[in-house]
Amino acid sequence: MMKTGKKRLGIIFGGRSSEHEVSIVSAKSILGVIDTSIYDVELIGITRQGGWLVGSDAKSLLEGKTITSRERLYIPATPREGRLALVTRQKDASFVRLLEKLDVVFPVLHGPYGEDGTIQGLLEMAGIPYVGAGVAASAVGMDKILMEDIFDANNLPTLESIHFTRKFWRKNRKTVFEVMQLRLGYPCFVKPANTGSSVGITKVHAQEGLEDAVDYAAEFDRKVLVQKGIDAREIECSVLGNDDPETSVPGEIVPSREFYDYNAKYVDGTSKLIIPAKLPKKTAKEIQELAVSAYKAIDCAGMARVDFFLERNTGYIYINEVNTIPGFTSISMYPKLWEVSGIPYPELVKKLIDLAFERFEDKANCKTTYTPPGK
Repeated sequence: MMKTGKKRLGIIFGGRSSEHEVSIVSAKSILGVIDTSIYDVELIGITRQGGWLVGSDAKSLLEGKTITSRERLYIPATPREGRLALVTRQKDASFVRLLEKLDVVFPVLHGPYGEDGTIQGLLEMAGIPYVGAGVAASAVGMDKILMEDIFDANNLPTLESIHFTRKFWRKNRKTVFEVMQLRLGYPCFVKPANTGSSVGITKVHAQEGLEDAVDYAAEFDRKVLVQKGIDAREIECSVLGNDDPETSVPGEIVPSREFYDYNAKYVDGTSKLIIPAKLPKKTAKEIQELAVSAYKAIDCAGMARVDFFLERNTGYIYINEVNTIPGFTSISMYPKLWEVSGIPYPELVKKLIDLAFERFEDKANCKTTYTPPGK
């Protein structure tokens, strides 16, 4: 391929999570606004089974077409090369071809095996700059239980909750029932610890629905979180930046269903986004400050959407979670909040890529060798 002088940007999408389709829609939106005078784009698709695709196969995945090729893509964990290895299988033999070097990667993978530090760790090993949070922040941002522990340690407001493993639940159902009812009562929310887009979440109003809700959540993760339910407005705030992040105006979700579940987000299309949220200035400022505090508490970078509950009767603000790779369609809350705050979607994408280079260069200043004093 002839050198163009442009940066090569890899967009990774799809993945093995239950949010596979959401990832594809996000990737299409980003692809549509990339400045092709600056970047040559390499589409990198991951199938539901975990197979990596490039070229026409990746495009087929993006467009929902059948994939017939026997080529598969790999990223060798060789620092600073940033090369992709394309393996073609023919009968009993495999042929390897190295593709052109990637300068930066935009992972648009929602949920496990993409938003949880796994892809980030692979890109770190390969020495490729990438958009968004690092390994630790991605892992913590995906795990609602670890995230709450860190928020609690930093005196950030969270709702009362309990958590347990799938194995403990199966052996100690009666004990878990008693603790949940004593500490939380009803309504409560039962959640898998490691999913996004409200996958596996149930709002439980009475004891009769609790067992089924926990069993359902345990289908998606080995850890389950049960959170106290309150009468609250759902407020979200976008954060952008590395060490000195900035916040958007807060926005409000008015779900079309009892709570903002997967169908309310992506299927029925009747949930309302109110941007900016109708809030007193003091409340809006407090939400923005808490968003930055939560972002820094998990050492986030690049971007995140921080979700809050604003209790109707008391005005108390609780942090629900930090989403390190939020939905990224042109109508998703993260970019819409920035659009109203003065950063249009194409400019936002460019800023995020620039932040990826900034963080990579900062990390490159860290020594990886050590000579003891006196030697």
